[in-house]
Amino acid sequence: MTMGVGSVACASEDKDKEEKVFVGAAEVCGDVFAGPLAEMVEKVTGDKVFFAKSPKGMERVVAALKEGYESGRPWAAGDILCLLRPKGAKQTDEGGVKFSMYAPQDVEDEGLPAGQELYTMGVQSSVGRGNASLYFECVSPQLKGSDATPLRIHGGFGRGESDAPDSREYRNLNMTILHAVSLKLVRELGCENNGGLPRSPALTPK
Repeated sequence: MTMGVGSVACASEDKDKEEKVFVGAAEVCGDVFAGPLAEMVEKVTGDKVFFAKSPKGMERVVAALKEGYESGRPWAAGDILCLLRPKGAKQTDEGGVKFSMYAPQDVEDEGLPAGQELYTMGVQSSVGRGNASLYFECVSPQLKGSDATPLRIHGGFGRGESDAPDSREYRNLNMTILHAVSLKLVRELGCENNGGLPRSPALTPK
């Protein structure tokens, strides 16, 4: 009888551990994709269950961008905000969102990778079959000297391996996800005028 109870307890503990290891898009990195974004992430990735990741991704990104800006260097690696790795995925199947500090010469209208197209939002924005890229600038009281030299931020979203079609709808979803998360970042940084980003994503090809 005692062994039976012990077995049930262990099974219950194992189930709790699994529930914490694997979560839906709304919980994968804290509340990064909370609300309607969660459904968008599930739609573009084709997955509903992901390895749970630290909810402190935003803290790491903010700290990395501030450190990069204060260093005086023209660019900095930044950090990953959220890594999307579906349950049962191959090691190579990873998507997610990352932010870095870009150098001025990184923004060019020419030389985009094949399949990428420019959009009109931010300093520069572009979308591809499974990704989106957004460049914008931040002037904030948290960043000394940014009123003269703004912090240059590059955000990137990748959906990982997916069977989702390469259509305008899905390209717009890629950009919508990145835009929404970027707005969360500019609020954390206290960027004036939302870093030049509109409240609703501008999904117009250039």
